[in-house]
Amino acid sequence: MTGPGPEIPAYPPCSTRVRVIRYHFQFRETIATILADEQRYIDTARSALVRARHELEHYIPGDPFFVSTLEPYLVDTGITTVDRMSAAGVRAGVGPMAAVAGTLAMAGVIAMRDEGAEFAVIDNGGDIALVSDRPVRVGIYAGTSPLSNRSAFVIPPKKDVFGICTSSATVGPSLSFGTADAVTVFSPDVALADAWATSLCNVISPENTKCLEKVDPASVEGVFAIMGSRTFSWGNVPPVTAAQVDESLITSGYL
Repeated sequence: MTGPGPEIPAYPPCSTRVRVIRYHFQFRETIATILADEQRYIDTARSALVRARHELEHYIPGDPFFVSTLEPYLVDTGITTVDRMSAAGVRAGVGPMAAVAGTLAMAGVIAMRDEGAEFAVIDNGGDIALVSDRPVRVGIYAGTSPLSNRSAFVIPPKKDVFGICTSSATVGPSLSFGTADAVTVFSPDVALADAWATSLCNVISPENTKCLEKVDPASVEGVFAIMGSRTFSWGNVPPVTAAQVDESLITSGYL
C-alpha cells in the first residue's frame, strides 16, 4: 500500500499576490490538505473526496480481494474510483490499493477544475494532485536522508490535472519492500503516479536502477529517487531549488 507518509508536503504558490486558503480535511482514514483561492472550491473538493471514498467503501465488501491483494487485479465495474485504482495497479505491476491516495486526490482536483478552479491542490499524505495557473513549490521530505528538508520541486503552471506522488520505505506506515527514502513520480495520471511510486520503491536500490526502464514514458513524465545521500532521476523531472521545508505543512494520513 502506498504513500500515507508525509514524504512531500504541498507548498503555497510562489506568487503571494493571491491569498491561498489552506484546509485540513479528514474523513475516516483519509487525511489531506486542500489548497484553493476560494472557499467554494474547498467545499467542492471535500464533497468529491467523500464521494470517492464512498464509492470504494461500497465496493469492497463484495470484493474483499480488491483491498488485500498486492498483485495487479483488473476489474471493470463502472465505478470510477475502483476502476482507476485497478487500471493504475495493473499498469505499474502492483495491487489496486497502491493507487488509493492518488486516486482520491485526483477525484477532488478534477471536481475543483470542473467547477472552474484555476488553482487547486490536494495533498493526500504525500500524494499530490493539482491544477495551477502559477508555479507551485513542493518540498522534498525524505526522512533521515541528508537531502531531506533542503530543497523543493518547482512545478510549472498546469492547466490540467497533474500528479506528484511519493512512496517511501523509511517514512510513514506504508507497506514497502524496498529501502528508498523517497521515490517521487510525476504524471498527468495521478492514480498511475501513485501506483508507480509504490512499484518502484519496492525494488529500487543504488545497485538496481534498471527498474526505471519499465516505466512508460508515454504516461509518466519523470521519476526522482532519494536513497541516503544519493539521488537518481529518470525522464523529465521538474527543476529543484534550495528551500527550507516547513514540516508543519506536511500532511500525514493513511488512505
